[in-house]
Amino acid sequence: MPLSHAAPEPLPPTHQIGGYSVRPGLFLSNGASLVPGGVNFTLHSCYATHCELCLFHRTEQQPFAVLPFPEGFRVGNTYSMIVFGLNIEEFEYAYRLDGPHDPARGLLFDRSKFLLDPYGRAVTGQSVWGQQMTEEHGYHSRVVRSNFDWGEFVNPRLPFQDMVIYETHVRGFTKHESAGVSHPGTFAGLLEKLPYLKKLGVNAVELMPVFEFDELADARKIDGETLYNYWGYSTVSFFSPNTSYTAEVEYNREGRELKTLIKTLNENGIEVILDVVFNHTAEGDERGPCFCFRGIDNNVYYMLTPDGKYYNFSGCGNTLNCNHPTVRQFILDCLRYWVTEYRVDGFRFDLATILGRDETGGPLSSPPLLESLAFDPILSGVKLIAEAWDAGGLYQVGSFPSWNRWAEWNGRYRDDLRRFLKGDGGIAQAAVQRILGSPDLYPDRKNASVNFLTCHDGFTLHDLYAFNQKHNEKNGWDNTDGADDNNSWNCGAEGATDDSAILALRSRLRKNAFAVLLSSRGAAMFLAGDEFANSQFGNNNAYCQDNLISWLNWSDLDTNADLFDFVRRMIAFRKAHPVLRGSTAPAHAGWADVSLHCGEVWNDHITPDTRQIGILFTGRNAEDTADDFVLLAVNAHWEAHRQALPTLPTGFSWHLTMHTACDAPFAPDTSIEQGAFTVGARSVALLIGEA
Repeated sequence: MPLSHAAPEPLPPTHQIGGYSVRPGLFLSNGASLVPGGVNFTLHSCYATHCELCLFHRTEQQPFAVLPFPEGFRVGNTYSMIVFGLNIEEFEYAYRLDGPHDPARGLLFDRSKFLLDPYGRAVTGQSVWGQQMTEEHGYHSRVVRSNFDWGEFVNPRLPFQDMVIYETHVRGFTKHESAGVSHPGTFAGLLEKLPYLKKLGVNAVELMPVFEFDELADARKIDGETLYNYWGYSTVSFFSPNTSYTAEVEYNREGRELKTLIKTLNENGIEVILDVVFNHTAEGDERGPCFCFRGIDNNVYYMLTPDGKYYNFSGCGNTLNCNHPTVRQFILDCLRYWVTEYRVDGFRFDLATILGRDETGGPLSSPPLLESLAFDPILSGVKLIAEAWDAGGLYQVGSFPSWNRWAEWNGRYRDDLRRFLKGDGGIAQAAVQRILGSPDLYPDRKNASVNFLTCHDGFTLHDLYAFNQKHNEKNGWDNTDGADDNNSWNCGAEGATDDSAILALRSRLRKNAFAVLLSSRGAAMFLAGDEFANSQFGNNNAYCQDNLISWLNWSDLDTNADLFDFVRRMIAFRKAHPVLRGSTAPAHAGWADVSLHCGEVWNDHITPDTRQIGILFTGRNAEDTADDFVLLAVNAHWEAHRQALPTLPTGFSWHLTMHTACDAPFAPDTSIEQGAFTVGARSVALLIGEA
């Protein structure tokens, strides 16, 4: 008998509540979802004694219907109800919960509060950037149709070591008028820059937070300028895309523009990584609003002190209790949703060491959440990248619990290479380790290090070589915010200058940074705009600056076209030489995978005064291909130095491919004579051995 493909018949209603036909719901289906003839609503609360579903007309603050859950519609700690006859285009919803109110025990139930569905797929109330749409701080959820056509979609699944990651902010990437896009500051605007991304050659885009957040949280005016929660590291709803990042209103189809962006980037070989914030929420400390978790199960979702206050390992007022079984399941469900519904390729976890703390804040040796994510079958194909530190002082770079599955933002790479490249002594040995993929930090993990010199948090690459100190005065905290240990160097003048020698040195140092980053083993990441010397005018903590400080000025692309061309060529060089990435077979010549030639051949002697290193990468792409030899020569000294070259096997000779000391680095005018050449002061060179 053939299988029937007819749509399932609606389940019959069993009750009438508030004028609606209802029945007990699908208790295993979280959030709100369409079912034949109606909508299923499911909510969990450990300590609530009563739950009401509130239905609102669009943009209205008072419900047109309130449907209490009968006791028979509750199983354990789960409330579930199917409501028939609802048109999802015509309503929004929230919950009200009742229960004990005992702040000392962390119980904050308040039947007057409208609460967001933690599993809600879309949020209303803050859909236009910078405009508060509701009279009071009350969000509602919407039901979302899951009918996006992915076609024959397949994720690229790039090898980790091949990734060149471009970190960017959706709004700031195209908000400046110089971006020249039709939909500035949106997912669609970012997609308009696809030809640019392809020309540059990056193969992954890491988006700063795109979950729904409130940019008006803690908004204030400084010198007439409104300061926002611009970066978005304060989540309102974890299952919902930020509706203010869309070019068009997507009623009940929220996420279509983001899905189109992900699908199109993937079709062009570019993966999408989401920066996710599971360490805290926008509800803040005890002075903050109550719109979701605080009103549902405050003492479950948050780490609380013995007197019911909030531990603050996030630096943002509260800390999610990530290893509580309920919260752990919520985070796992959320990530699974973004992988299955949005097909994202990976996640970067903000302040990820919080995800490894117990309910009192102590670090766990084998955190259940991190282990669950490492072995989850749905997440098995995506990248998991940890920012392996937090605001509570726990620093786990090199020791983050990984199960050989987690990678890390390598903060040691940033710090050590910044110091070495500006000429500090006593750091050359560490610099070599970082370039080689940090085997001292990850002795048993080949694909663990995400190498970077810049990211959203700190100086841009331009500012790294233009300022000795941070200049965050416009943030309104008397320049007390932001990191002080920047390992930066202004090259002789603080900020803008017309000194041609200083400008030339800054230009060379930027190219040096990119040359070393893109020649290092591990995934490479850099901040959007660094490839054309975008500046934040010395602000190293521009979290609140929704203005020219944070927006990319695309006019700099014309001004610094030589830098863009250099970065584009370096990315292409990295792709053309897998030996740099460690993804090759042993060389026919029998040479080691890597060897040191610090000034002289086979010289691995490094002292505190060493400022010149030479690293030879050797291998072959496959069994039947010729050997590939790439020598990276880095001279961080303020004087030029001789670099001797090892004698290649018969039939091979050295060719100088790139030298930042030259006006045209990829057309070097430096010659190789008698097995050596001169590496210019504060310069980087690349040589290849060719048959």
